[in-house]
Amino acid sequence: MTRSTALLTDRYELTMLDAALRDGTAERRCVFEVFGRRLSGGRRFGVVAGTGRLLEAIQDFRFGDGELRYLRDNRIVDATTLDHLADYRFTGSVTGYREGEVYFPGSPLLTIEGTFADAVVLETLALSILNYDSAVATAAARMSVAAGDRPLAEMGSRRASEGAAVAAARAAYIAGFSATSNLEAGRRWGVPTMGTAAHAWTLLHDSEEEAFRSQIDALGTGTTLLIDTYDIAEGVRTAVRVAGPELGGVRIDSGDLPIVAGEVRALLDELGATNTRITVTSDLDEYALAALAASPVDAYGVGTSVSTGSGVPTAGLVFKLVAREAADGSWVGVAKASAQKASHGGRKAAFRTLDGGTATSELIIVSDGFEELSTAAEHPDARALQATLMIDGEADAAALGPAGVEAARAHHARVREELPMRALALSKADPALATEYREATPAR
Repeated sequence: MTRSTALLTDRYELTMLDAALRDGTAERRCVFEVFGRRLSGGRRFGVVAGTGRLLEAIQDFRFGDGELRYLRDNRIVDATTLDHLADYRFTGSVTGYREGEVYFPGSPLLTIEGTFADAVVLETLALSILNYDSAVATAAARMSVAAGDRPLAEMGSRRASEGAAVAAARAAYIAGFSATSNLEAGRRWGVPTMGTAAHAWTLLHDSEEEAFRSQIDALGTGTTLLIDTYDIAEGVRTAVRVAGPELGGVRIDSGDLPIVAGEVRALLDELGATNTRITVTSDLDEYALAALAASPVDAYGVGTSVSTGSGVPTAGLVFKLVAREAADGSWVGVAKASAQKASHGGRKAAFRTLDGGTATSELIIVSDGFEELSTAAEHPDARALQATLMIDGEADAAALGPAGVEAARAHHARVREELPMRALALSKADPALATEYREATPAR
């Protein structure tokens, strides 16, 4: 096994490349775009995530001996294409929405420019990363809105494949979660990690009290004790008896959480543990979090729901050719006209119009050519949404690694403040902002 990402793709990308090398169109300059025709699940906004992961994956999209041998042995492409792939590295450019940005239908989240041969092979790689990560981030943002100022921990690793678990922790952190239980996400992406003990720890010992004493001996009185393995009220009494009123926290993982949380808070206060924090888990989603808003809960742990996109496991993004070089060297916008799958051709520049700091629309300026696309004169308060992410195949270092994750998290927190209040509601509805397309003003 190698680090290469080159075979994380669909076969038709290489068969198109094979044919393009034969007919001479492989070197035509092209513009591909990643966008969503709609927001999946009736969400009011989406959140871009996975960009930093994708940039790293593009840089690792190289065909080594093992990859080339597989393609040759299975006769997937011919000898000429194998020679081309042996020297392949992406040398084009990538622009797009910054990671953590919110988006709406038609938003050009990613624009990949290069030759057809350069760019067409990146379709599946781009979509597999952005679709999953953005779905998780969108769900996580909704949960963050519902949780308010209470911290959220991501605990969904056991409900996803091992690679997706790390990606989910990263995406949730960008969208507002404060920590993860996944250690690889901590190592690779710098996401803060958390975790104490499961029910197995209590069941291992001869009594709940013995389990609590052992945990406190190991981790101190600031630890969080899981109190619902047996009887919750008795678990609270045992926890306070063992740790004293300085017990850091208790976790509840079952029951009618709004009612149980109130009862636990009252009992803790009665026992003098007035500063002991209550964390609740147990199949939470954004709706359950909203229902707990008035309960005496201090923190949440969310598992299955966040790592599966809270019922919407893909963002529904697509990767389409929107402009290409014609035989005479000019540029022409191209688009699908298929029923319910039509797209907008042309290179695009995206802006968010603002009124007093509140977002009012997604404005997309469209051009067949490569002239400068601007809206400053028409909307002086508009915010440009696209940034340069990769030039000549080299990624912007600021978007990579743990530093890129922290930048994306900070950016998301800023841009979410721009959204109108209607965007923060959890019910299904139309997108909170309308997407407006305008043709670029011809240069004078």
